[in-house]
Amino acid sequence: MRALLLALALTVVAGSIGRAQQPAFDRLSPDSLDVVAPSARVRGAPGDMTVRQTSCRSVSMAEVRQRIVDVAVQEWGYFGFTVVDQTRVETTDPRTSRTRRRRWRRPSPEEAARVAGSIAGYWTVTPQAGWILEAQNNAWNGSNGIASRWRYPWSAAFISWVMCEGGLGETDQFRRAVAHHVYIDQAIRARAADTPAAAFTAHDIGEAAVAPGDLLCSSRRPAYHSIADRRRQMGEGARTHCDIVVQVDASRNRILAIGGNVRGSVSLKLLPAVQEPGTDLRPVRGTRRIFAHLKLRAESIPPDALDRTPTMRALACAGTNRPAAWLAAANLMTSDRSAARC
Repeated sequence: MRALLLALALTVVAGSIGRAQQPAFDRLSPDSLDVVAPSARVRGAPGDMTVRQTSCRSVSMAEVRQRIVDVAVQEWGYFGFTVVDQTRVETTDPRTSRTRRRRWRRPSPEEAARVAGSIAGYWTVTPQAGWILEAQNNAWNGSNGIASRWRYPWSAAFISWVMCEGGLGETDQFRRAVAHHVYIDQAIRARAADTPAAAFTAHDIGEAAVAPGDLLCSSRRPAYHSIADRRRQMGEGARTHCDIVVQVDASRNRILAIGGNVRGSVSLKLLPAVQEPGTDLRPVRGTRRIFAHLKLRAESIPPDALDRTPTMRALACAGTNRPAAWLAAANLMTSDRSAARC
């Protein structure tokens, strides 16, 4: 009976993955992970926030891949370990014949205030940081106060900050921007020309092995299907989005990737994937078609890079060694793995 109740509890949690706000996990001390919090890059309170720091860190390419994963996972924890499971097939309500989509709730005013400085800090590494923060200050000073949505989508700013703090400090390595297509285009050019400084090169899906630290990119408008589609529109604006691969889980046919502004948070996506004989695991389907794989020019690290991050090790060792229910439901942490680390 007890086992049945536990199974039912995990089923309920699994159904709510990506919707409920989970308890946040504080960022680690510099002794555990040497990262400057993004909120330290700004000064002032919401409504009067300005840029304090714009510089980036540079580290050797031998360290960059794992560091990118470590930095992204720490931010995922700070935002509450939200999981968006795209491997689950959406069901159709027989009463309406409509597809039932999971809804996500906007952050509470308290949560919006807690993460405001962090999101603002992501913007500081982009060339447009000043006027974007000014626009957001105006929104915060409006009738909705701290509950005001961010005036501009911040997913590309998040990626730019991770790369900045991850060690790609020079723009010829990674072009930090407020739109993903800017650095996608840089990776396309790097693949076509001899530009050894560029950290990423662009590949079609399935053309190269996906590894932690790489980027997977999708598009909404236009709906690209391949690198060639984007190449015909190089330099033009496009509604695109990229996520950072943090784990390649061949045993469950999925790729785990972290992105910013995913359902209003820094979230982990469980992306469906397939591996055919003689090929590497590659993403398939999903809510948006992934058209580009940006391959990091650095030695690969183990596919279970997520498990090896300081944040997941600290989480596993916190308290009673029991995994958080929502992470267990998504098969991201088990009690056996937790106990083995502590």
